[in-house]
Amino acid sequence: MRFNHLCGDAGVSRRQALKAGAAGVGFSLGAGLAPLPPIFAGMNNAIAATPGKILVVFEWFGGYDGLNTVIPYGDDAYYKQRPNLAYQEKDALKLGDNMHGLQKSMVGMKKMWDEGQLAVVHGVGYEQPSFSHFSSISYWHTGAPNSGDPFGWFGRTADAIDPASSQNFLVNVSTSQTLAVRADKHVPVVFIDPNSFARDFYYQQRPVVQALGTGAAVSDTHKYLLDITKSATSASALVGEAWTKYGRTRNPDLNLRDLDRVAALIEGDFPARLYYVPLRGSLFDTHVNQQSPHDRMVQYNSDAVWGFYQEMKRIGKDKDVTMLVHSEFGRRVPENTSLGTDHGAGNTAFIMGGGVKGGFYGEKMSLTNLVLDDNLQYTTDFRRVYATLIEEFLGYKESEKVLQGVKYKTLGMWG
Repeated sequence: MRFNHLCGDAGVSRRQALKAGAAGVGFSLGAGLAPLPPIFAGMNNAIAATPGKILVVFEWFGGYDGLNTVIPYGDDAYYKQRPNLAYQEKDALKLGDNMHGLQKSMVGMKKMWDEGQLAVVHGVGYEQPSFSHFSSISYWHTGAPNSGDPFGWFGRTADAIDPASSQNFLVNVSTSQTLAVRADKHVPVVFIDPNSFARDFYYQQRPVVQALGTGAAVSDTHKYLLDITKSATSASALVGEAWTKYGRTRNPDLNLRDLDRVAALIEGDFPARLYYVPLRGSLFDTHVNQQSPHDRMVQYNSDAVWGFYQEMKRIGKDKDVTMLVHSEFGRRVPENTSLGTDHGAGNTAFIMGGGVKGGFYGEKMSLTNLVLDDNLQYTTDFRRVYATLIEEFLGYKESEKVLQGVKYKTLGMWG
């Protein structure tokens, strides 16, 4: 029996049924459907009925070189520190302050700047920085540098905004769950290939897991397993459905990297508010011969961001979707003897779309007053960026409940 026919018989639209299923009523498009229960007719999930704002984090893992991404061509110290790697003024896409420009291959993000939809945040970092990729990114994921937290800042944001724990509030496009999305009350949807998205367990485990996920709950543990099973079943069906549809509507000329998964779900009205996408195949750790791999990476990623927003415009969501781009740290100011740059501290971050007021934010970092072995002194705590997104964009005014009890001053990008 076809899905549309069943939904009609139940007195709800197909879209309402999909949203209701994603919110916790489990069903599988591949396993056949019984008539939808009467509860569907009166269901009004607040997250699904009023989609609200959507936040996407596109994490450029590897430690991209902020100085060769947003080029300080008006600063003589830049050329003294980098006699071989510095870009000349003619190689910068100027950003209007006669001091900075994007690397010349970043045409996509420059278009967003010209439209007033790109915010550049100077000097993003934190106290006592780690120069380890994995330690530093864990600090960004948890929002708790040098202290630790069992949950991620994205997961805690979901718990704060939606304490009732609507299913599928969080989506993580990755080969494995990112620490940032780990939550106390929410189960993130984690996948990389929409065509083979399903629950991950060994063949021998399948009948046991399926048996545990059926029937009435007899304990808190069994209820948890039931919730997980329902969420996984409905999510896999919805992701597959959205991806199939998107294959017929997307612009094939746009390079979106893994952001195409996000675009597909947003177009398919997947009831998520938070999407986290770590960059795969990063070449940003440029200790040796930096110029060529760095230039390729910023070009590909800039094109992907611009292409993603072309898709958001097509489906009428560009004012509802904001994206944060960041890395775990920047690079040291001087070039090294291998024509590369080493792990650093302060960096540049980007926020775009969603009605953001484009421009520069935060205090510019000094290229002469360096700290910790030729490093930039950060000027903007990265948790101010998080607080800005949580309070100004998502509209949750108690960001301190997400950020370890600290109230960070927001940057004034909205309103």
